[in-house]
Amino acid sequence: MGGVEEVRQLDDRHTHWVTRIGGVRREFDAEITEQHPDQRIAWRSTGGESKHAGAVSFQPLGEQDTRVTVEMGWEPSGIAEKAGDTLGIDERQVKADTRRFKEFIEQRGDATGAWRGDIPPTGA
Repeated sequence: MGGVEEVRQLDDRHTHWVTRIGGVRREFDAEITEQHPDQRIAWRSTGGESKHAGAVSFQPLGEQDTRVTVEMGWEPSGIAEKAGDTLGIDERQVKADTRRFKEFIEQRGDATGAWRGDIPPTGA
């Protein structure tokens, strides 16, 4: 993904991210709040300067096609991030990353081997 320098899975529910977008470097942790393999994954940030949450859903459309839907909310901080948000740069970044993710999955052809267990929604 553009702007993502590193992602480490810390345990089944927690990840650590390093990003650089528009020259701004951020490090933060995130919690996976819901995961259903091949259907949905949702998260929220838990530490660092970046405050955001989101979900990615996968809807089969046939034997070879899947609709991928990304929902994401975040709080820009600082002048550069607020300006980027106003100009729609963040939305374009997410769309470009979604296209790159699609290409990665299509080229790969199978799962990475990483843990793909079910995580019920937080609080359920």
